[in-house]
Amino acid sequence: MRRIQVKVDGATHEHEVEPRLLLVHYLREVLNLTGTVIGCNTSNCGACTVLMDGKSVKSCTMFTVQADGREITTVEGLAENGEWHPIQTAFHENHALQCGYCTPGMMIASVSLLEEHPDPSEEEIREALEGNYCRCTGYENIIKAVQQAAGQTDQSVAASQSDPPAAEGAVAQSGRGADGEERQGSDLGSAVAGGGERQRSSLGSAVAGGGRQMAPGGPGAGVAGMGRS
Repeated sequence: MRRIQVKVDGATHEHEVEPRLLLVHYLREVLNLTGTVIGCNTSNCGACTVLMDGKSVKSCTMFTVQADGREITTVEGLAENGEWHPIQTAFHENHALQCGYCTPGMMIASVSLLEEHPDPSEEEIREALEGNYCRCTGYENIIKAVQQAAGQTDQSVAASQSDPPAAEGAVAQSGRGADGEERQGSDLGSAVAGGGERQRSSLGSAVAGGGRQMAPGGPGAGVAGMGRS
């Protein structure tokens, strides 16, 4: 066993760990920070991405002892004083996810990119995120979200572009349904505000970074290789 000291999301932790313990397991099982997810265990998918001293690393192929004396930021540490990080807001407003499993790693990688390149081109965004897979292939809105967070697109325009028109005769997202029950629409907003154990199909829990998930199967293509319509 080896004693380590590491700062995670602003809090300092000291533990004795086995040298073989992976950082992602330390975060999830020792610190209970389950927003950082396990995807492939081979560093291919990027779902486990965290920041170490401000640089993105894949925690599924990094030993915890390598983080000794370092500062780690997970998706759960992005918000400050109850205020979302701009990248979280941008992902929410552009609906930059589908199942949400890749979202924590995507946001962390995007934060790292914007720290190094505050005004990236679309090609630079695609290249920076090529190590993060979205198996639902939701890359176009992810690109829009990073552009918004970089200040390249107006928030209202981005939101209007990402929201599909309502189908004729559809029940409004807020109001009463056909059965007379009060509706709050999708759980897009309410789930964002809270954490807890839930499926990642709800947008907000993925953006906020809480809860446990089951990993989807099947390989995905990286964002850099996506075609353009």
